[in-house]
Amino acid sequence: MLNALLPLQTAHQQREAEDRQREAALNRVADDLRQLRFHLDTANDLYVQLGTSPVVGLERAGVQRRKGIYGRNVLSPPPRQWTQRIWRWFFTGFNRFLWVAMVVFWLCWKPIGNPPQPGNMAMAVVIVLVVCLQAMFSAWQEWITSRAMDSISSMLPTEATVLRDGKKRKLAPEELVPGDIVFLQAGDRVPADMRLVEVSLDLLLDRSELSGAPDPTIGTLGYTSSNYLETRNMAMMGANVTQGQCAGVVVATGDRTVLGRIGRLVSGKQAERTLLQIEVQRLVNWLTSVSLAVGTLFVVLWAAWLRPAFPGFMSVADALANGVGVLVTFVPGGLPISLTLAMTAIAKRMQRHRLLVKNLTTVETLGTVDVICCEKTGTLTQRQMAAVRVGVGDEELTAARLVACCEAPTVGGLAPAARRIYEVLALCNSAAFDPLLAHVPADERAAMGDATDCALLRLAEQLCPLRQAERRYRTLVTVPFSLRRRWMLAVCAEGRGAPFMLAKGAPEALLPRCGSLQMRSGAVVPLTDEMRARLEATQRRWAEADGSRVLLLCRREFAGEHNPLAAHADSPAALYIAARDALQGLCVVGLVALADPPSEDIADTIARFRGAGIRVFMVTGDYAPTAAFVARQCGVISGAAPVDGIAEAPCEAPCEPGCGATLPGRAALVVSGEELLDLQAEHWDAIAAYDACVFARITPEQKLQVVEELRARGCTVAVTGDEVNDVPAMRAAHVGVAMGSGSAVARDAAEVVLLDNSLAALAVAVESGRLMFINLKKVIIYLLPMTNLSEIIPSLLNVVLGLPIPLSTFLMLVINTITDVWASVVLTYEEPETDLMRYPPRNPAKEGLVDARFFLQAYGFVGVVETLSGHFIFFLCLYLRGGIAPRHVFLAFNKWADGYLGKSKEELALLVSMAGSAHFMALVVMQWANMFVARTRFASVFRQNPLWGPRRNPLLLVSVPISVAVALFFNELDWFNSVFLTGKIPVEFFFLPIPFALLLLALEELRKALVRRYPRGVLARLAW
Repeated sequence: MLNALLPLQTAHQQREAEDRQREAALNRVADDLRQLRFHLDTANDLYVQLGTSPVVGLERAGVQRRKGIYGRNVLSPPPRQWTQRIWRWFFTGFNRFLWVAMVVFWLCWKPIGNPPQPGNMAMAVVIVLVVCLQAMFSAWQEWITSRAMDSISSMLPTEATVLRDGKKRKLAPEELVPGDIVFLQAGDRVPADMRLVEVSLDLLLDRSELSGAPDPTIGTLGYTSSNYLETRNMAMMGANVTQGQCAGVVVATGDRTVLGRIGRLVSGKQAERTLLQIEVQRLVNWLTSVSLAVGTLFVVLWAAWLRPAFPGFMSVADALANGVGVLVTFVPGGLPISLTLAMTAIAKRMQRHRLLVKNLTTVETLGTVDVICCEKTGTLTQRQMAAVRVGVGDEELTAARLVACCEAPTVGGLAPAARRIYEVLALCNSAAFDPLLAHVPADERAAMGDATDCALLRLAEQLCPLRQAERRYRTLVTVPFSLRRRWMLAVCAEGRGAPFMLAKGAPEALLPRCGSLQMRSGAVVPLTDEMRARLEATQRRWAEADGSRVLLLCRREFAGEHNPLAAHADSPAALYIAARDALQGLCVVGLVALADPPSEDIADTIARFRGAGIRVFMVTGDYAPTAAFVARQCGVISGAAPVDGIAEAPCEAPCEPGCGATLPGRAALVVSGEELLDLQAEHWDAIAAYDACVFARITPEQKLQVVEELRARGCTVAVTGDEVNDVPAMRAAHVGVAMGSGSAVARDAAEVVLLDNSLAALAVAVESGRLMFINLKKVIIYLLPMTNLSEIIPSLLNVVLGLPIPLSTFLMLVINTITDVWASVVLTYEEPETDLMRYPPRNPAKEGLVDARFFLQAYGFVGVVETLSGHFIFFLCLYLRGGIAPRHVFLAFNKWADGYLGKSKEELALLVSMAGSAHFMALVVMQWANMFVARTRFASVFRQNPLWGPRRNPLLLVSVPISVAVALFFNELDWFNSVFLTGKIPVEFFFLPIPFALLLLALEELRKALVRRYPRGVLARLAW
């Protein structure tokens, strides 16, 4: 498990290796694909070759026949690489040191041992068993991770729009076969290798999955290269549609695709390390270094001092066994299992809340998040937009009143002003109704497409049935909406008439291009400066009144003037360019306001984030007053908090990076995308210190900039998104979060997916991350005092003060790998002692998994009490059972031999074995107390009742009979007594350690009480 968590290569080295591997694979695949001509054939030749039709698609019989030939459209799983896996499980990480220890113990048996001691051979066998146990849990961890990934794949919705039997239908990508005609739009992932047969003029494909090139490429109908991999009229499986729409004919599926061919040639990608992996690596590196240093010190002391000063006290075999025994017992055996089960428990907890995490170690990173950058639409709001107001000329009316006054069964029956509005709503629109829902009322009918377009489409349908527009008008070309342009354009014609232009978009983007205004009567008048100011004031008033998104509706007819569009009506590419150049002199036909209600639980969720010290920043493409109103409505901006502009930001007092402190009296800031262009470093310092920020009219590049600037100032950032435009920022953040209903590209880029599209689930994930971190600290604080100090001190006393070793390496290993494991595993299932969302997130740079205060608690307090208690029991047993006082034990060195104190060598060995086993039992009992000590950091153990109540954990008590059974098994059986030199534990020594355990509990209760009573005192500052 530890090996799986600790990749040895750096992220930079991994990327370089992956790039080289991908390039080599692409070259080999290119050689295999030279004979393919799908990209060179005409579309008609392709239809004939694949037996399909652009009108009907494939028929049912043809689909079944092809499934039998080509199989399902799935990639074969990567090769198991069992040799590499077995090597990784058994021979990497800390297991390397265990193998060294095994070899040393074997050599200490023969040939170094004189005479050979069976215990050393048995220890070598035991170490092999320990390695096998570690390997088993590493394999188990990989298995449960793969199961989690399979679960994610099965729960995430994926569909492709396919033409079959003359109808478009939604199918799982696995059902595709060669010859299928597939329709894609922005945000879709290409499900198979396809030859493009229809493309919008703004089509962009992200092919980085195959080529590694970061920039999207244009999709075309004609081939641009004879190279199958480089031509732009092919869309390969794994590519993403980042802009526009297209249709293509499937030419290869499954392993026959380029991605499938490459997948057989390259190894899996290694993920960059998360915060938890870095923390665990730091801990294991420290433990390994200390164990090597201590073991080496013991051997050096023996060679330089003990061997010449006290000959016969310790043989070569004993010295080497003592040194490697430290190495074997230093790293807690329960830690790998606990790490695995902690992540598994948290994963199950989050799945119950419909929240999926692709990398389980990412959960802990969520616990450190202190800034969440949220989209407005679909994250803070319900994505259920509806038109609420319409402005025509100098009049305003509700959408319902417009429908009531102007609806007509045909387009010709609409009043002139209403008809022009209707044309923009219906024709300059990328959404569509599901034909199967035609019976549903228009205002309730579900539509496919962007939320804004869906709302406008419903309003158009209420004014006049859309089938009337489909019969009356032709759409010649469309320029889709873009966050960079902030407008959408359509060139249409009525029958065979002259083309005209329709446009809709942000008023500030289109109004400068307008020269006239339509009045309510239908008359068109020149657009004066006063009218412009009135339109801008209307936009601001509507936005500030209820947070409406306001769009400007425009048209241009070219009546009485040269029509630059007419000459290009039959050439979409030329018409596309001519329309963009002619986007000026527009006539304003109206304004429309769209409202999107906040999510039902969003205010409570934002309040919960605030209580947890997490700031929520809104990052949206909406108008600034609209964004500010919705931010206040959702709780991003609190109640009556003042709202600053960038001019009011106190740039002279930047915050300390990563401090999480906010500026007093500066609650909220609203910044527009235009203002971001001129910001300096001191401005970003001030922005990072605000309690709430709203970034309005933001482009995807600026959203990425926001994330990078916050990260540069020490913030741990999570980014939510559901569209392809959000992907760059999601990838740049510490944690990318996608909505379950979002695009396939966004879900693929995210580490966390909210299946129910609820931000409340993200609060559960944050709490789970914090709980996982705290429980791991509890596990480690439980394991370290025993596996380090309590087991190292006996070896140290043996070497330095000449005692017979008070605790054998074998019994140390039993504690390390058996008796402590159950409690350490159960501690990972602990409920929080307080509400974790009442505290600010930890700063990873200042508060790690372990630190000086942590080691002070583990070694300076618990470890000291356990060590002193264990040795007291050791000396007490020697005295009660053998009459040997402690003064006769210290500095005994080579005097501890046959005849010492009138006892034979066998009697002395029997006494040491018995006392060592009593010492072992004392440590086991002390760990019962430490188990309860570790359950809470501040609260009294009596408030964390293990048997009942909300924080119960009755499985903890099972560790008591388990550890007693283990003690009896290894100390009462004669075979273990003879081979591993354990001894039978006197009955009274099962009970004598209990007062010491109670003393540990009492001292800890006193410490916690003082910490609670004096939260700023010395003890509180030193508390772990």
